[in-house]
Parts: sequence; structure tokens; C-alpha cells
Amino acid sequence: MSLLTRAEQALSTHFEQAAGVGAPPRLVAAMRHAVFSGGARIRPQLCMAVATACGDDVPQLTNAAAVALELMHCASLVHDDMPAFDNADTRRGHPTVHKAFSEPLALLAGDGLIVMAYRVLLQSGVQHPERVLALMDNMTTGVGLPDGIVAGQAWECETSADMGQYQRAKTGALFVSATRAGALSCGFEPEPWAPLGAFLGEAYQVADDIRDVIADAASLGKPVGQDILHSRPSSAQALGLDGAIAHFDHLIDQAAASIPMCSCRDMLCQLVQLEAERLVPKAVYEGYFKTHSGVASGRISEKH
Repeated sequence: MSLLTRAEQALSTHFEQAAGVGAPPRLVAAMRHAVFSGGARIRPQLCMAVATACGDDVPQLTNAAAVALELMHCASLVHDDMPAFDNADTRRGHPTVHKAFSEPLALLAGDGLIVMAYRVLLQSGVQHPERVLALMDNMTTGVGLPDGIVAGQAWECETSADMGQYQRAKTGALFVSATRAGALSCGFEPEPWAPLGAFLGEAYQVADDIRDVIADAASLGKPVGQDILHSRPSSAQALGLDGAIAHFDHLIDQAAASIPMCSCRDMLCQLVQLEAERLVPKAVYEGYFKTHSGVASGRISEKH
């Protein structure tokens, strides 16, 4: 079974179990729309991949940890898309939750997914309470203050923000939680796996900045040009497109190099490289420069 298939199956199973019976149907529908309208599932895949490298001795706990992180990620997207922040009409090529279900239900759906994430962990870790406590603390660190995704979102509300700190909080923190969770679910020391999450997380934010400039809304599945519109910190604006691409490639190289020696190292390296090409495809980058400059500008690095 592929990591993606495992992640999707685990999400479906845990969502239905945690939603239970008798909840307000439109709220459950809004939450389901937020989770199952697409997505690369890279965070749960990373968690599962690291767990596999660490022996994956309690796969049901690994699945729960992976699902909890993805639910948190989806909750953050619901809130990020709302009128108070990005006021986005689409996400992953579908109407955003507040457009499809109303602003009140979007707010409640995001809140509900956050609570569901903790419930999934609690329900799956009865036999390993010490691991569950560590996983809950790990997830809270990735989401809350001072450096989780909530802080990352809040940096957009400040008059100025350090680019590195902003990127590490908004995107990197949950990636670090994902790689650490893979080890923690197996009872392993998580710190050796934290750099992989940190480099990948920062690469994801840089890629998002790049695509906000060079992609179109149809291919991206959400509005473009949002960084300039909302005056948000952006690598593409700070470094220029070529500089941002070079920075992205360097981060991907660092992510691959940071993977600890293990029996699954080749599999993890391949996952990193595939994500690099998916995030910033060479054809999209070159097509943008052909259109905007008349010159076929090559990628800074041909490794990916």
C-alpha cells in the first residue's frame, strides 16, 4: 500500500469515527468538505514514512498521529480562506468552506477539526499513553504559540515580520511536527528527524510564494497574487523569482541531506524529490518566463 493510500484510508476511517452520529449535518458536511476536497497529504505521508523508518510497531497510533496533523492543517486552511484573512473563493479547485457553507459554519468547521484532531489521538493511544502525551505536546507545539501555525498566521497581522521566522511558523512548524510525530509514534527520539521537517516546511512556503506569482488560479486551485494584495511577506518579492527558485532548490537539497541513515532513506529521498517537482514544476517556471520575457529562462538547478 502506498503512503498516500494509507493516509487517505486512515483519514476516512478516523473522520467518521470521530464525527460519530447525531451531529449537525451541515457542520459535518462542511468539515468533510474541508478535509476531502483534495490535497497532497504530504504531512501524513511524512509522518508515516518516518514511522516506517523507525519500525512502525504501533501502526494504528502512527495513523492517528498522521490524521491528527492533517486535520489541523485542514482547519488552518479553512480559517485562512475566510474573509477576515484571504477572503478566497476557491481552495484545491473547489469552493472554499465559507463560500459553500457560510461564514459561521466555516468558523465552526475549523474549530471542530481542531478538536477532532485531539480526539483522534486520544481514542487511538489507550495502550500507549506516554506516546500519546508526547504526540499531543508535539502537535500543540506545531500549532500554537510561540512558533506554531497560529503564530505564523498572526505575523501577517503585524506591521513587519522576519521572513525566516514567519515561514518557519506558518508552514515549517507543522512539517517539523509531522516528521517528529513519525518517530514519537514508535517511541523513538524525534530530534534527528526535525531538520527534515524544517527544511521541507520552509521549502513549501517558498514554493507557495513562487506559485503565487507564476501560476494561474486554475492550475493552482486557489486565487493567485495574494501576497501582494494582502502585503504579506514573500520570498518571491524579497529575493526575486530567480533568487526564490535558487533558495527553494537549496532547501530541497538540505532536506534530502538531513535524512538520518536508515533502511528507508532512499524512499524518503524519493518522496522529497517528487514533492520538489510537484511544488515547482520546471515546465511551469520556464513557461512563465517565456510568456513574460520572451526568453526561455532555465531553472537555477537542474537537479529537480
